[in-house]
Amino acid sequence: MTRPRRVVIVGDVLTDVVAVLAGPLATGSDTSAEIRFSGGGQAANTAAWIAAQGAPVTLVGAVGDDDAGRDRVAELADAGVDCAVQRVAGEVTGTVIVLAGDDERSMISQRGANLRLSAEHVERALAAVPDAGHLHLSAYTLLDAGSRGAGLRALAAARERGLSTSVDAASAAPLRRVGAAAFLAWVRDVDLLLVNADEATVLAGGLDPAAQARALSAAARRVVVKRGAAGAVWVDRAATVSVAPARRVAVVDVTGAGDAFAAGLLTAWLGGADPRAALARAGDLGALAVSTVGARPAP
Repeated sequence: MTRPRRVVIVGDVLTDVVAVLAGPLATGSDTSAEIRFSGGGQAANTAAWIAAQGAPVTLVGAVGDDDAGRDRVAELADAGVDCAVQRVAGEVTGTVIVLAGDDERSMISQRGANLRLSAEHVERALAAVPDAGHLHLSAYTLLDAGSRGAGLRALAAARERGLSTSVDAASAAPLRRVGAAAFLAWVRDVDLLLVNADEATVLAGGLDPAAQARALSAAARRVVVKRGAAGAVWVDRAATVSVAPARRVAVVDVTGAGDAFAAGLLTAWLGGADPRAALARAGDLGALAVSTVGARPAP
């Protein structure tokens, strides 16, 4: 493989409050947990995992003009991420509470400044990185009406500059709210669409994963359906299907596993790896992510 060109990632920057539950949630009472405060956000996490692999990466996002925003940007810069992050006066940096347990996690989100990411900021950030080769968009940017213009402009500007593009579908519940038809129109002809099993069902119905990927390839040139411990499926418009089993590890916290998977997939694929090798690399990083608490690579 060759070293990939710079990846520009557009999307959310958050503070994660991760609670790894010791047992089932005792609704209306107390549940013991291991709790950690750390940087989060799908786009920021993916950028951190790409930087950890030694690849050049720029993050485009928005934070509040507050201590949390300054901390989030500083830790990403320390991790090797070039930050083109908009500071929004009068807004707080986004926060998500993550309840993790039983190989699953639920999120309670305050989007904060992420809703104020502007198309103009995205345009300026892309113009400032002439060495960029690929743009990756967290679909949270599209799924929130406040930032949708920025997400759409990111994809359009990338095409105008000849960059390849990818989108991570983000989350099933907001996908369901905006509707499959609208979302697939927004991401039409992206080079790569990543979806997990729940997102694939929202967008393509209750088919088997390969059939879901083939259905979604009418919108995106390549589709990867992530299936957790069952592996992943890659389908392109030539009907090539690659299936990779996941590496078995002890699961500690699944937060950020999909973001690590995306980082491994992108760096391998953009570096010239074939689908099977790219999926294997993605699975390795996903496995590493679930074996520790938190959504970012260990320092």
